[in-house]
Amino acid sequence: MVEKFSVHITPFDLERTVQLYLPDDWQTSGQKYPVLYMFDGHNLFFDQDATYGKSWGLKEFLDGWDKKIILVGVECNKEGDGRLREYCPYPQHGWLGRDFEGRGQEYMEWLCKELKPLIDRQYPTLPGRSNTGIAGSSMGGLMSLWALVHWGDVFGKAGCLSCAFQCCWEPLRAEMEQYVLRRGARAYLSWGSRESSPETVEFLGAATLETAHILSERGVKVYPFMQVGGGHCEADWERQLPRMMNWLF
Repeated sequence: MVEKFSVHITPFDLERTVQLYLPDDWQTSGQKYPVLYMFDGHNLFFDQDATYGKSWGLKEFLDGWDKKIILVGVECNKEGDGRLREYCPYPQHGWLGRDFEGRGQEYMEWLCKELKPLIDRQYPTLPGRSNTGIAGSSMGGLMSLWALVHWGDVFGKAGCLSCAFQCCWEPLRAEMEQYVLRRGARAYLSWGSRESSPETVEFLGAATLETAHILSERGVKVYPFMQVGGGHCEADWERQLPRMMNWLF
């Protein structure tokens, strides 16, 4: 089942919808569940909510999966450049023709210190890092990787699909090489062979593989994957769900 409710994002003083997946028997099973937090919550479950009319199909996948989890999807800011600002942890100068101060660090502070405690209070979660993951695509994939590096005490799993490395590869790589990562974490890293121009795909592939190497050297268990024929879209990310979810959980 999927519940929808509103939350207040304190650093931005904005209300936002959360789409929350729960096992159908969560109130009677007596179980506690791992939790996966995901970006772009409106694109996860229902085609009618998705920005481009196609969701990840996660409700159908989770209903039929042999494991049970809680999935928390927070919808993105749909006003102007709001999504870029919230899902970018670094200042931007000229990327996509824009200059702006990325507020991804503030967003993750809110998610870890306000939203996660709320979910842990209200639902039967397994709150430790080994049972808590974060995932997303494009800017959401980038933020998931950044969260694994900076919030490794909270997240032990990260699904990073089609990461938007173009916006901040150099500072992100420097931080991955600098930070002491928690050993035993798991990361799924993917890119598609038809996401963009051949030059951009080549860059994304090289950056993803270098990320996999850096994380692996620091004790993270990594699954790098190139989706042959994969584009930058929900339909192709949906096709990766069995691979990603079985690796992370």
